[in-house]
Amino acid sequence: MKTVQPSLFCFVFLLTLLNLGCKENKKESQTDMETENTSMESDHIVKSTFGEKPDGTTVDKYTLKNSMGMEVDVITYGGIITRWTAPDKNGKYDDVVLGFDDLKSYLDGNPYFGALIGRYGNRIAKGKFSLDGQTYTLATNDGENHLHGGLKGFDKVIWVATPKSTDDGAVLELTYTSVDGEEGYPGNLEVKVTYTLTGDNQLEVLYEAVTDKPTVVNLTQHSYFNLSGDFTQSVLDHELFLDADAYLPVDGGLIPTGELRPVAGTPFDFTTSKVMGKEIGADDEQLKLGKGYDHCWVLNEEKGGFGLAATAYHPATGRVLEVYTDEPGIQFYSGNFLDGTLPAQKGGVYGQRAGFCLETQHYPDSPNQPNFPSVRLNPGETYKTKTTFKLTTK
Repeated sequence: MKTVQPSLFCFVFLLTLLNLGCKENKKESQTDMETENTSMESDHIVKSTFGEKPDGTTVDKYTLKNSMGMEVDVITYGGIITRWTAPDKNGKYDDVVLGFDDLKSYLDGNPYFGALIGRYGNRIAKGKFSLDGQTYTLATNDGENHLHGGLKGFDKVIWVATPKSTDDGAVLELTYTSVDGEEGYPGNLEVKVTYTLTGDNQLEVLYEAVTDKPTVVNLTQHSYFNLSGDFTQSVLDHELFLDADAYLPVDGGLIPTGELRPVAGTPFDFTTSKVMGKEIGADDEQLKLGKGYDHCWVLNEEKGGFGLAATAYHPATGRVLEVYTDEPGIQFYSGNFLDGTLPAQKGGVYGQRAGFCLETQHYPDSPNQPNFPSVRLNPGETYKTKTTFKLTTK
């Protein structure tokens, strides 16, 4: 019988060990890939084409999904959230934000449904402000005042989208460069907004910006919610809590007067949850000026930093919306100017108060009101703020 030489035996033995090691590493790699694929399947993003602008520019849609079944559709035009599904107390999913099924409806004009707002969310008096002794003139697109960034604010531009999947969930990064002088604002402003849909039905919105000249920045998200899932219904049966002991009264142009007025004893007191429609028709000068609620509440600061700002609840479906932010204010708008002329996604039209907005932000007209928190951004600084929308049931 032929014998194997010791040196040859050692060589064969070594090859066997190496082969076993490779197989084991391959198993580990396969396991890692399976784990990654599982993650991608439970929290992922699907890209599709939403439409095409008249100039031929393609507008993409990204559907963010999580393992719970929630879906959020975001288009590159305006960074708009066009659809957002959430379960009711029986587990039935419905869209809970107002929007359109087609691009043309957005292009034809709408009240900022689901859009990213900038450079400045809300109003600036008479479309003017000054920085370092220089006066800047903006478009007056809301009577004699400037609103939501002007004639072509961030709600009407094409954002560059970068989808990602991370341990935190499905992530969509949107970037846009607003050039010096755009809509009258100074400085080249590099903006990034990151939408993250987590596994526990939270949508985090992170805003970041840098500039090469002193400028003003106040970004927000303008989704209209109707937690009933039936857009033919008014939202006045929703209950609302606002963690705010004061609000900003306004003049006839809805510009803050500069006063921080206590809510106690007024229809603006939502420190204890109450039905939105309970006092909306009260004989109150501020409600008449806004044709309902269209005011900024001064959020309480005792928590410091990031905390709960608002809670909306729809008793019939059990849906609950919580809004967390590190901003000093929140604009509650009760959909007063919806007038039945816009087609609803599920048929019919969007009637008055078919949706409500909770826009986290700095105060309106801050560039002209030195007593308000500053909205100034300087070169070398980073504008950074976060808002989280959490949808649950009870």
